[in-house]
Amino acid sequence: MVRAASSKSSTLSPAGSLQEVFEQCRRLGMRLSRQRRMVLDLLWSEKSHLSARDIFEQLNLRGRSIGHTSVYQNLEALQSAGVIECLDRASGRLYGYRSDPHSHLTCLDSGSIEDIDVVLPDDLLRQIEQRTGFRVESYTLQLNGRRTLEN
Repeated sequence: MVRAASSKSSTLSPAGSLQEVFEQCRRLGMRLSRQRRMVLDLLWSEKSHLSARDIFEQLNLRGRSIGHTSVYQNLEALQSAGVIECLDRASGRLYGYRSDPHSHLTCLDSGSIEDIDVVLPDDLLRQIEQRTGFRVESYTLQLNGRRTLEN
């Protein structure tokens, strides 16, 4: 079943507009410094998963002067507040503009990651919990025996 995932908390970013995320930061009591706005603007304009180094390099290539430390500090603050997501991969951390419940589709050839909304039916999740005593918080879907989707 593929459908739009709903936000379950007011602190989760619904992946709305950049202005909406600025408002979310204000509600959370976060200061919107020039550097923080630059990081958010890049993540929302790219709509992809970027490393801190990618963010630093792209901002500086665009003439937006920012230091490595500022990028890392802002990413950590935004991720800790639930404004953006952080994916821990073997190659390092990647940051994305969404933090609402969603899954990731990873290309096996290029390694690129796409956001996708996949939700298992509630009755299936309840059935799994009743039978096993475990609650499903994440899952992997497979097509033709190849792992293609994680939540």
